[in-house]
Amino acid sequence: MAEAKKDVADELMSEEELIDITDPESMEEPEEISEAVEAVIAERDEYKDRFMRALADAENLRKRGERDRRDAEKYGGSKLARDMAPVYDNLKRALGAVTDEQREANKALLEGIDLTMRELTNVFSKHGIEVIAPEVGDTFDPDVHEAMFEAPVPNTTKGEIIQVLGQGFKLHDRLLRAAQVGVSSNPG
Repeated sequence: MAEAKKDVADELMSEEELIDITDPESMEEPEEISEAVEAVIAERDEYKDRFMRALADAENLRKRGERDRRDAEKYGGSKLARDMAPVYDNLKRALGAVTDEQREANKALLEGIDLTMRELTNVFSKHGIEVIAPEVGDTFDPDVHEAMFEAPVPNTTKGEIIQVLGQGFKLHDRLLRAAQVGVSSNPG
């Protein structure tokens, strides 16, 4: 049994392969060791920096994806809402063009148009579409109004709305179409 252990030890290492730890030539210089350690530390720091950057990039990508998903959900219907704005305008014009005589003669038809208008308004509200309905006398706001013309009108101030040509629409906080208005150019 002792011979078997000795044979295994001989196979693993012969005496020529053994290095004498007391031999100063076989040991590396402390500067070389220190340089090697510094190189390993620098490499570790570089990998750590790369890892942290990749982690930050992944987190930013996740946040951007989440924001894009929310925006798509919130504003995805903006094209449809823009396309529905003229329908709203036409219904509004149709209801506004009816005289009292026509109203009596076509009562059922006008009730149907009125119900359609209310339903459209309810659908707009349900989906976050807000009608921008300026009135004559309001102050012009370039964020939600589009000035179609300016005219000097007596007894008005500069920037006062003097005529409403078309209503505007917002989808949540985004402007879909500005309200079209005429604005007073009187200096005051």
